[in-house]
Amino acid sequence: MSKAGKALSTRLDHRNPLVFDTHELGRRPGAMQRLTRTIDAPGAPAPFGVEGVVGVPEGAPMELEIRLESVMEGVLVTGTARASAKGECVRCLEPLELELDADFQEMFSYPDADDRGRAAEPADDAEEDEDRLFLEDGMFDLEPVLRDAVVLALPMQPVCQEDCEGLCSECGARLTDDPDHHHDAVDIRWAALQGLAESIKGGEKDEMSGGAPRSAHADEKQEK
Repeated sequence: MSKAGKALSTRLDHRNPLVFDTHELGRRPGAMQRLTRTIDAPGAPAPFGVEGVVGVPEGAPMELEIRLESVMEGVLVTGTARASAKGECVRCLEPLELELDADFQEMFSYPDADDRGRAAEPADDAEEDEDRLFLEDGMFDLEPVLRDAVVLALPMQPVCQEDCEGLCSECGARLTDDPDHHHDAVDIRWAALQGLAESIKGGEKDEMSGGAPRSAHADEKQEK
């Protein structure tokens, strides 16, 4: 169960498509309600996904299937969100799109009841109380729960296809498009020898253009 936020501190707006009303349950343990709703993915305060990697674009349709179940301490919310996420492949950087199913479950507690449904007493563990989500006037905001569920359901390293070969480290070509792509490897040791050979060959050409060199025997005879 996600701990997606703290107790609600501002009045909820029933016109918000991610705010749900539980009054029909009537605080009757065992009462249940099923809802379906299509919303536009919010873009603030944070994206629905991993920014710069993959996520549900702002305004994209999200289909919600939700079950509200009344229990002693509050309302248990269980559901699934379906949407199309967009991003880029971490291997070849090509745009990609994937279908997302994000499951979630969260308890929204009555403000005046503890875990056993009795009138709440001052909490000894304030930190634990802060992690709980509460109903406000019988309503709850699903957005923080939904946002956490979407992020957890998305791949942290999305790929356009499982066998994507990525990009050539030398020229940046997409290897999946050209399986035979390669560059001739040059051993730096052979490259040095080749350079030396070319230098010697160049020296020989210079000597030939300037006339034939005198022999060592002729030089010795001249000295005598």
